[in-house]
Amino acid sequence: MRGLAPSGALAANIEITSISVRRGDVIQIGGQPCRVADLVQLPAAAKRLFFESGEVLTMHARSRLIALRMTRKW
Repeated sequence: MRGLAPSGALAANIEITSISVRRGDVIQIGGQPCRVADLVQLPAAAKRLFFESGEVLTMHARSRLIALRMTRKW
């Protein structure tokens, strides 16, 4: 699903892994949208995600999630 956000950015649902996750990605967890505020690299290609709301999630190398990613429209 793609659409224009009010700021002129393009929003797209994409599949992310621990390798492709970025700051600013919005991941829905337990019905709540959570925006990634910070990332920490862990051993074995895992990453610890820190959300703006204070929650923490560890993504392992095989984890696959759907995220809403905002991209700039050029």
